[in-house]
Amino acid sequence: MSGADISLAVAPPRRVADANAVDWQRACDVLVVGLGAAGAATAIAAGEAGADVCVVDRFGLGGASAKSGGVVYAGGGTRQQIAAGYQDTPQAMADYLQLEVGDAVAPATLRRFCEDSRDLIAWLESLGAAFDSDTTPPKTSYPPDGTFLYYSGNEAVAPYCDTTPPAPRGHRTADRGLSGYRLFRVLRERVDALGIPVIPQAAAHRLIVREADNTVLGAEIRLLEAGSRPARRHARLVRWAERLHNVAPIPADALRRRAQAIEDRHARLQTVRARQGVVLTTGGFIFNRRMVADAAPAYAPNMRLGTAGCDGSGIRLGQSVGAATGRLDKVSAWRFINPPQAWIRGIVVNADGERFCNEQVYGARLGGAMCATQDGRAWLIIDRNTRRQALRECLRGGLWAFQKYPALLLMLLAPRAATVAGLAHKLGLPEGPLCNSLHRYNLGARAGQDALDKRGDALAAQDTPRYYGIDIGTRNPLFPCPAITLGGLRVDETSGAVVDADDAAIPGLYAAGRAAVGLASNNYVSGLSLADCLWTGRRAGAAVAGVQHRDDEAA
Repeated sequence: MSGADISLAVAPPRRVADANAVDWQRACDVLVVGLGAAGAATAIAAGEAGADVCVVDRFGLGGASAKSGGVVYAGGGTRQQIAAGYQDTPQAMADYLQLEVGDAVAPATLRRFCEDSRDLIAWLESLGAAFDSDTTPPKTSYPPDGTFLYYSGNEAVAPYCDTTPPAPRGHRTADRGLSGYRLFRVLRERVDALGIPVIPQAAAHRLIVREADNTVLGAEIRLLEAGSRPARRHARLVRWAERLHNVAPIPADALRRRAQAIEDRHARLQTVRARQGVVLTTGGFIFNRRMVADAAPAYAPNMRLGTAGCDGSGIRLGQSVGAATGRLDKVSAWRFINPPQAWIRGIVVNADGERFCNEQVYGARLGGAMCATQDGRAWLIIDRNTRRQALRECLRGGLWAFQKYPALLLMLLAPRAATVAGLAHKLGLPEGPLCNSLHRYNLGARAGQDALDKRGDALAAQDTPRYYGIDIGTRNPLFPCPAITLGGLRVDETSGAVVDADDAAIPGLYAAGRAAVGLASNNYVSGLSLADCLWTGRRAGAAVAGVQHRDDEAA
């Protein structure tokens, strides 16, 4: 993981006798910390329930949600699925997702999510988001413009398709290009329409709690003066850092350090009273080098996916008042080798020359296996015919630039040899195991059977010299392997209330999205994190809005 740590410093809680002991500069019913999809959904739900809501956000760019592809995992018979001719049900959706979610949440929670799924899409449409269907949903890392419903997980891959009939559930916001910003924009417009104040360039760095019972009363935030020269300069630095991050992470981090220096020098403190509760919606912690090294060191070399706000500040705020965490070791690493579709006909091997994963699976499944069990090292072995097919896919159009250009470059630069033994020598892999791996695969492909259960057109013998070895490992600078963290604060799954090690709720504290353990905290499929952010945000917003004022100030 390149770059310096630019994480927000989180201070120990300020413990007071009661709310009257604090000189509050601002007050509200609900304080939402972080404005991405989870924060916006929380604010909207609480605001629509009649609560007085205030939002603070450090960077004001929509977080990782706004930079995403705008894919919401939904099913159970959405309007878009029906229009495309698919008969999905909440039970079928739950049966599939149980294989991905595992025990990250209780079965009843998963069931509620699946039953609410159609309404979640309808709710987004009521806010102005547009979704569409496609009669031939593709299996791809991200669909081309004009395609807005697709297989975004392992639904059509064995053995998942043997458990439940496959149905496409990746609902991409109908827009051009990466659609996350469009989806966030309609959420932000609803926040503004409700009159909810959003304080930009403001970050909660300390919780204020009542000493007697650990009730969270509010927070101390650091903020830059709106419209000031430091604030304008800070905003410019942050915008440029986000634009540069994917192509030049080290210069991007240098800009972030300069922005952080402005915060350290010019930010002033403000106390915010939250009469009904504080909701932490600050995202994951992939940008926090220390947290990643401690919790999930195997993913330290991966490219950080998200924004600098994904620094674990919300998780650390919760921990500061005794909150329990879960699944911090769970990270989703995305090694997509489709498209080009032809690539999945080859075999992926480890440093011992052995296959370790069905090449047909969703990219996060492959990436997770590569990082967690293979030290991030892997090679894709293809023959001349497969390479030609992949080149044609890349050159004939229809792929995104981020899909085709890396694939073309990797194929042009890949080591090659007339024999598999010769390729093993060039790659530095053991000759015997690599030859045996390809031989066994080719025998199975000709017989229509595969030891790792690859099926259909993806199962094709690689037996036409020359042979090519593409480095798909995490340390290949030409082919970054992006990652996001999946674990967070443990919460009550009916309300989003943050709990301690004894599963007792910490009064006045809630969490949603990637700051909390949720549906996507085991295995990731495209759209599940965004759907979880929206669903748990609405859950937390409604729950905290229903809490009676806990004021102990004089009337």
